[in-house]
Amino acid sequence: MGVWSRWFGKRLTARDGALYDFLGGDDTWAGESVTPKGALNLSAFWAGTRITAETVASLSLDVMEKRSDGVKVRVTDHPLQALLDESPNAEQTAIEFWEERVLGLCTTGNAFAEKAYSGARLVALNPMPAETAVVRNSSGKLEFRFPDRGKEIVLPAEKVFHLKAFGEGDVGFSPVEYARQTLSLTIATEKMAGQAFSKGLRSKGFFVMPPGAKLNDEARASAKKNFVDANSGPNAPWAMLLEGGMDFKTISLSMRDAEMILNRRFNVEDVCRWLGLPPILVGHAAEGQTMWGTGVSAIMQNWLNLSLRNRLKRIEQAITKRIMTPEERRRFAVKFNYEDLLRTDTEARYKAYEVAIRAGFKTINQVRRLEGDEPVDGGDEIRTQMQNVPIDQADAAAQENQP
Repeated sequence: MGVWSRWFGKRLTARDGALYDFLGGDDTWAGESVTPKGALNLSAFWAGTRITAETVASLSLDVMEKRSDGVKVRVTDHPLQALLDESPNAEQTAIEFWEERVLGLCTTGNAFAEKAYSGARLVALNPMPAETAVVRNSSGKLEFRFPDRGKEIVLPAEKVFHLKAFGEGDVGFSPVEYARQTLSLTIATEKMAGQAFSKGLRSKGFFVMPPGAKLNDEARASAKKNFVDANSGPNAPWAMLLEGGMDFKTISLSMRDAEMILNRRFNVEDVCRWLGLPPILVGHAAEGQTMWGTGVSAIMQNWLNLSLRNRLKRIEQAITKRIMTPEERRRFAVKFNYEDLLRTDTEARYKAYEVAIRAGFKTINQVRRLEGDEPVDGGDEIRTQMQNVPIDQADAAAQENQP
């Protein structure tokens, strides 16, 4: 269960590990605390969550009616259509609402919205904190608790739209919580790089006197002032003179010895692995890989099939399960318009239209409507290529086509 689910509603002591989770002080191998906001300070995590959230939120969400013949058609006048795809509440656009929900899935593993009704009609989905606690009361029923303006709000399950990421039980697993070791190491690596650059890449070490040399108090104070203190400030000299056989011995690894560049590259790939998207989407190409070409197209297609499609399906089913009534579920469903992903690829979109018209499962006017064009006379007829006929009728079709 998520962090909030473990500590909310019970007394915590200094020995309770959930308290340290909540305060961002959970033990990590690299010693850096990790929180959702802290994770978003990492460019790879920010880019990965942003791309995922913005891509999902940019897709059209359609209410589909299940007809008796098995065909699903878009219903433009269903009350949920405007609510889900245009204005979920009084303050947010649809894209803002869904970005926030998907951001919750990518960080805490859960997203919530309060369902507001006018009579029996759902009129708004108001955002709730991603850290909302999911608990079961004494009767075993789900409750959702979150603080609001100094008060604890408790909502029953029927008043909440809950999106769960991959996980088990009543909540989804938090990617930030489970990836805290990777994120902590990434934070530590970035901090090390920042500290190194802030000190002008100077190494730590000792000024070593020649064998047998001893300093009295006055000489020691002078050496400290002239060597140690002079090289400690931001305006430290770039070079200095070591007298009397004095030497400098470094005790810290150089950035090259620490393989800083390789570590930072691997950290990007590791963060992307937790988020379920290829590193090339955040501007990171693997060794020997270009940023363009057919290989990249295949990578993008795999991301759509193996990661993004799952998130879209998860949202579709959550809407059907937790927003629609049982009567509505028998007649309606919701579906993201995957074709929106082709909007920026004109050539691929037109080729898909061509195949659809030639194969006979879309009409010319259906395609024109998708492109925002006016219908044309005769454009509602199903058309197909004449050569696509049963093989035992090929000779008859050929004779009919002869002048």
